[in-house]
Amino acid sequence: MKTIKGPGIFLAQFIAEEAPFNSIENIAEWAKSLGFKGLQIPTGDPHYFDLQKAAESKTYADEYKGKLNELGLEITELSTHLQGQLVAVHPAYDKLFDAFAPEKFRNNPKARTEWAIQQLKYGAKASQNLGLKAHATFSGSLLWQYFHPWPQRPEGLVDEAFTELAKRWTPILDTFEECGVDLCYEIHPGEDLFDGVTYEMFLEKVNNHPRACLLYDPSHFVLQQLDYIQYIDFYHERIKAFHVKDSEFNPTGKQGTFGGYQSWLNRAGRYRSPGDGQVDFKTIFSKLSQYGYDGWAVMEWECCIKNQIDGATEGSKFISDHIIRVTDKAFDDFASTGADAAFNKEILGLS
Repeated sequence: MKTIKGPGIFLAQFIAEEAPFNSIENIAEWAKSLGFKGLQIPTGDPHYFDLQKAAESKTYADEYKGKLNELGLEITELSTHLQGQLVAVHPAYDKLFDAFAPEKFRNNPKARTEWAIQQLKYGAKASQNLGLKAHATFSGSLLWQYFHPWPQRPEGLVDEAFTELAKRWTPILDTFEECGVDLCYEIHPGEDLFDGVTYEMFLEKVNNHPRACLLYDPSHFVLQQLDYIQYIDFYHERIKAFHVKDSEFNPTGKQGTFGGYQSWLNRAGRYRSPGDGQVDFKTIFSKLSQYGYDGWAVMEWECCIKNQIDGATEGSKFISDHIIRVTDKAFDDFASTGADAAFNKEILGLS
């Protein structure tokens, strides 16, 4: 067993124009003041982190890491969630997802996809230059709009989509292999990898690629009514990153898992700040510790009720209180008889 590292915080939802969220230095000092020890860094804004420069310049990577280390902080992972989303986009979502790409790639899906794939490859090299072992992203989606089988899906549609998804991701996964970094897909509604079954379908298509790993976020599974505890039993060998994000599911006679096109506040399933929802984090931390997960526990704030400052303040302590410092001895060692092979045979009546 190993002790989980933390608390960490994902910075994506906190970046803003006003202080202390307007620069990596200021936001890092703010996070440190709340008790966080690690930062998961989004890579979409060069003002906070220049992904290409970190991939091409070990000096830049060392200096960036060094200034955070001087504050007593570590980088937990880099995040290319937005770029990963753009690796695979169905035309129905082109206009909406164009906002995730630089303006020069908009209204040009082919160029946008090529840019996204290159961004992921930069992510692999930048992670290597920073000495990181894991990287967080999304898979993108060609199939999401067909998740409910009505009208009936044409035979072979799903297989064709996963074949194409694997074709796009395999060169990226190979780059991560070359760099010695695990690529962790956040299993998430809206992605083609949104539960265990879809992850396994993808894994088969990429020939069980050793770098096709998982970012575990139980909040998405509560909304799907998936057993998020047993999920750890199934996939613990592939879980290399962990988001601490809470959620709740409160079905009514009018609304269930699909949400009735309501706002987050009015959905049956909604995200909450850590400790305010229904996720059993005590069991999750126990399970992950039991299986030897030694990565970071990273708070992701997404709550439709509580403000982000209070969520972060409470989230740091919440994670610290749940981290289990694992034991290095058995609780009944005091009663050990110090038996050997001969003694075992004797007490079994075999001598």
